Amino acid sequence: MKKTLLLSIVAIACLTLSNSALSEQAPFAIAIHGGAGTIEKEKFTPDQEKAYRAKLTEAVEAGYFVLEKGGESLDAIITAIQVLEQSPYFNAGRGAVYTYDGSHELDASIMDGRNREAGAVAGVKHIESPINLARLVMDNSVHVMLSGQGAEEFAKEQGVELIENNLFDTEPRYKALLKAKQKLDKAKATSKEYQAAHKALPNSYKMGTVGAVALDKNGNLAAGTSTGGMTAKRYGRVGDAPVIGAGTFAENDSCAVSATGHGEYFIRYNVASDICARVKYQGKTIAEAGDEVINGVLKPIGGTGGVIVIDTKGNISLPFNTSGMYRASKSNTQATYVGIFSDE
Repeated sequence: MKKTLLLSIVAIACLTLSNSALSEQAPFAIAIHGGAGTIEKEKFTPDQEKAYRAKLTEAVEAGYFVLEKGGESLDAIITAIQVLEQSPYFNAGRGAVYTYDGSHELDASIMDGRNREAGAVAGVKHIESPINLARLVMDNSVHVMLSGQGAEEFAKEQGVELIENNLFDTEPRYKALLKAKQKLDKAKATSKEYQAAHKALPNSYKMGTVGAVALDKNGNLAAGTSTGGMTAKRYGRVGDAPVIGAGTFAENDSCAVSATGHGEYFIRYNVASDICARVKYQGKTIAEAGDEVINGVLKPIGGTGGVIVIDTKGNISLPFNTSGMYRASKSNTQATYVGIFSDE
């Protein structure tokens, strides 16, 4: 009887210690997005929806695995983003949309929350993983952003193999380009008419990005974003994805953010850093700050899109003001979550 009682006491003590150790474990977490926009359930077949959810799950689990093994947040977000860059489902890497002239121009950026080091590339045409090149710019360049041919020259110096631009070709993206050009070419008479026609294009032509934010076991935040830009974009247009403070921002004093949406609005309103500033200087939670900017600042002026946000406690917020946003998250205290539509 005494032996049984002693064993019970030991078991309870071990369980208590185990629960205590778990509660004291340093938080770690990751969130990803695959773009926001007019994403409506009735337009998906069951197989299509299943495929999108599977790819989002694959990406978030790949990034989480890095964190779980004690890896850095920077490595985790690159791992997750590269899964999405390799998928034709998302407007980044292999799924990049077409420019007006029928090619592909890709952008990406990354930021380290420990020291606000950052790297970005814009308008690259022959880089398989723009997020990887952005990391190389951050680590091995004296600059923050490199563009076009210069970025690709730097890539070659870093041992990055250049690929043919047509490897980014996909039939659905090409059909979208043809539809956009039909609408735009009718308004070539004057620049004002062209601008009006461009503004009248559905938002689906103007957005599409992938991104990730993460917190590692050492308490360090990181954010990264990668995109194929805007369908039928012209004149070397650059959106918010490679712009530090607009599409990507991270600092350990506040939060990490990756954005997706109509980039011109996100640039003008400095969305990513604005959210973190509200957390840092106004004491807002990331949920409050994200909602204020996405729904309070952007939505009234026509700025459509969303963000993924994470703080140093492992809290995650995924606000958006469109009908859907491809998204997923996981932490050491939260099971894998995957969402597409606004009602989930």
